[in-house]
Amino acid sequence: MTTPGRAGTAVAVVGGGIAGLTAAWELTGGAIGPGPDTPHVVLLEADSRLGGKLAGAEIDGRPVDVGPDGFLGRRPEAHDLCVEVGLGDDLVPIGASGATVYARGAPRRLPDGLFLGVPTRYLPVARSGILSPLGSARLAVDVVAPLPDRRGPLGDRAIGPLVSRKLGHEVVDRLVEPLLGGIYGGSVADASAAAVLPALLRVAKGRASLMRSLRRMAAGGAAVPGPAPGGTARPVEGAHDSHTAAAPAFWALRGGLGSLTDRLGVELATRGVEVRTSAPVQALVRTEDRWLIHSAQGSFSVDGVVLALPASPAASLLAPHDAHAASHLEQMAYSSVAVVTFAFGAGALPADLFGTGLLVPRGTPLPPRTAASLGASPGETAMVTACTYLSTKWPHLAAADGTRLVRASVGRHGDERFAAMDDGALTRRVAAEVAGFLGVTAAARSSIVTRWPDALPQYRVHHLLRVGAVDAAVKRLDGLAVAGAAYRGVGIPACIASGREAARDVLSRLEATRTI
Repeated sequence: MTTPGRAGTAVAVVGGGIAGLTAAWELTGGAIGPGPDTPHVVLLEADSRLGGKLAGAEIDGRPVDVGPDGFLGRRPEAHDLCVEVGLGDDLVPIGASGATVYARGAPRRLPDGLFLGVPTRYLPVARSGILSPLGSARLAVDVVAPLPDRRGPLGDRAIGPLVSRKLGHEVVDRLVEPLLGGIYGGSVADASAAAVLPALLRVAKGRASLMRSLRRMAAGGAAVPGPAPGGTARPVEGAHDSHTAAAPAFWALRGGLGSLTDRLGVELATRGVEVRTSAPVQALVRTEDRWLIHSAQGSFSVDGVVLALPASPAASLLAPHDAHAASHLEQMAYSSVAVVTFAFGAGALPADLFGTGLLVPRGTPLPPRTAASLGASPGETAMVTACTYLSTKWPHLAAADGTRLVRASVGRHGDERFAAMDDGALTRRVAAEVAGFLGVTAAARSSIVTRWPDALPQYRVHHLLRVGAVDAAVKRLDGLAVAGAAYRGVGIPACIASGREAARDVLSRLEATRTI
């Protein structure tokens, strides 16, 4: 049995990613610190290190993130947590804005007025060259004769078909899919509007122009979402919508985002938290009034549990207690991704690369020279989903000798060709594609491959209904709560918020038990 805390209670946090670490931080007093009612906390992580996908490596003598490389500035949770743990002085604002998309055979600048890829103005899109003349004409229909929604009132819709009906398939294929697909590693063909773009769902039900309605919503001060840099391969975080007034739009940490989870681990140990790595939890058993944890490092009992795990392992632990909740979690799909980080010498990249990076739409054919150099079959499509110009995006990564860092992302739901390649083959393939898309003139000086299997949960239609069912089931289990990217947001701020909420939920239930 664990040592009771000052309140005579103990809580286990299962999962040492950012959501679990934040839950442990909140359980031990958050920004205020431990107090007389603070429980004893045990944090168990299956991996040999804490932090999950917040991880770093060194390339060309500089520390770089190999998971998410920044977080959204409009939400306060991640920024506030950095300040709370003493990393406020290490926060670095994004150093560039804008991005390009590879469309119609060339990189083209993303136009102003995008709402996560959905246009709110006609002329900037028409002038960008991203759409064909026919695609621009189809978009103009929304201005002169907007199409009504023919599905009637529904609680949720798939983003792709909804936008395609209103604005045409080219807008979906060349703008919405590259942006949202990069964030979630999936497809907008079945992505939940209610979970990902609720504002879009609201305005799409009207008869007015979709673009005009979105523009009015933004002008009225409604919150306009932007790319959520959580999960792993957040490819072009600077490709945010142009309605955002907040500055900076994104933050990074000078020592990498892994420095946040490293600092949390140190601070939690100082607070008396038992941090156990290489300690997968094998079973969760409910006794008369406590939870019995069976882990690779032994068994012990606690009063409360926070499960900060991906959907499948959470389902395995919940199955004996609520099969319905476990079934909902087991059905959640995940996409696997990988990132290849390159260091290029001075002059290897064109000097005029625009913004923070390049998006590559699903199904983009390989450039002819690239296909020839790879001996690719006719019609073979690119594996790269995006390129991020790290040393432009984050000025602290710039080098005096002109070396430039570029990160290429590969993998999305339905296209995991990279998984069959070893690191050498993957590096060669990605290097060739990057050279073709960006105009690289010399080989990289060094490179790193980082793989993230089952990295990004797919928020499919009616995702929030399934999450609601899980929440209702968990509330019936005394002293247990869930947290993480599987529920209400894949970004770092959303995961931090879920960890804090789960901790507060467990604390409130323990307090209610003590007062009975």
